[in-house]
Amino acid sequence: MTQPSHEIVERALAASKADGCVVIASESSTVNLRWANNTLTTNGAARDRSVTVVSVIGRSFGVRSVTSLDSGPNGSEAGVDKLTELVRASEAAARDADEAEDYGELLGPGQPGAAVPVEGEAFDEPARRTSTAVFARFAAELGDALRAARAEGRALYGFAEHDLTTTWLGTSGGLRLRHSQPTGSVEWNAKNDQPGGSVWHGQSTHDFTDVDVAATDAELRRRLSWGARQVELPAGRYETLLPPSAVSDLILEAYWSAAGRDAAEGRTVYSRAGGGTRLGEVFGPSGLRLSSDPADPELSCAPFVVTGHSSATSSVFDNGLALGRTNWFEDGKLAAMLHTRSSARAAGAAPTPFIDNLTMDGGGTATLDEMVASTDRGLLLTCLWYIREVDPEVLLLTGLTRDGVYLVEKGEVVGVVNNFRFNESPVNVLGRISEIGAATRTLGREWADWFKLSRMPAIRVPDFNMSSVSPAS
Repeated sequence: MTQPSHEIVERALAASKADGCVVIASESSTVNLRWANNTLTTNGAARDRSVTVVSVIGRSFGVRSVTSLDSGPNGSEAGVDKLTELVRASEAAARDADEAEDYGELLGPGQPGAAVPVEGEAFDEPARRTSTAVFARFAAELGDALRAARAEGRALYGFAEHDLTTTWLGTSGGLRLRHSQPTGSVEWNAKNDQPGGSVWHGQSTHDFTDVDVAATDAELRRRLSWGARQVELPAGRYETLLPPSAVSDLILEAYWSAAGRDAAEGRTVYSRAGGGTRLGEVFGPSGLRLSSDPADPELSCAPFVVTGHSSATSSVFDNGLALGRTNWFEDGKLAAMLHTRSSARAAGAAPTPFIDNLTMDGGGTATLDEMVASTDRGLLLTCLWYIREVDPEVLLLTGLTRDGVYLVEKGEVVGVVNNFRFNESPVNVLGRISEIGAATRTLGREWADWFKLSRMPAIRVPDFNMSSVSPAS
């Protein structure tokens, strides 16, 4: 019998001989479907468990993790021995480590900033699990779409996944927290035999009840039809419409780079010339807001810090710190930066830790189709790909367009265009936006494996830099 995760947390804390200890246990169950060339090819299910122990000795810490910790019957000696070994290993690592720059008192119940248990998340409850039942309606509609594509000479490829992860967090100070996170996504590729006849669509979801297969397939067919005419264009700066997916991939880079400590040390785009940070400076148009909120019903995520490592944006000493709505940009101005309790103390700011969702909203109401209709001449992108950082001091990125770049003339899409390599800074792009559409939940293609919870608008940039033509398809 496998020992319940909440008991593993308690046993590890009881076994600890360190000055302080944090134990994180996580159980994940995942189901998936994959299809290729109009045929369902595989489906799978998996379960995983991990345990992380953070031991604090003096002002140093050590971390050790295992990805499974099975025990014998009735909670058994084998499991207890392995767990004790894990705790001792983390203590040994703490004794060998230097003093931590981010040292702070571990959180316990009632301490300032400590999270409180969420209603419906009792610590001693077992893990919640997903199953293939989450795909019941989706799979039936997928079958219809595959048959239609086969009959019409198109080919559909894709992957759908649903994960349900339950996390238990305990500290030697008495904090006991639990969170269950459902996360799903579906990505499609549709192809035909025309040159450049490949299009992509992605969507994130909590439970697949909001995934409309028929509407997605209709959109894929429409984009393929736009490829009936091929247009070759040179590199250059073009008025460009970026859909929410592409915006998500760019803006996530701006979010991940917003560590207050790094900015104060003069190493990022948010560093002020001569010292300090650019907090309060205008980066985007009036009305633009970039925010995170664990309680967002469409993008709900963990309402407290859970981390097994320390960095410029996270601290093991902050485990269990409550997370609330944070406005990173407000009315176009940089309003907050990523701060641990340690970096916040140094900056004289409030702790504003990383949160696992992100929303950008500029008050716009136009759909992407309406923005196309008001375009005299420009490019419409589908998604961005292979994004890499070139210069962190200005957050210059390079990457490729993929699976559909279209030419828009007089309010209509008139053909498919060759792909490009782009060179842009998302922070600079914010300042050049000429139109912001309605914000909708989306899935960035480049970062879909790491970040699924975003809501973004389509944007219009009058001079997006397509630095060279790319042979990528």
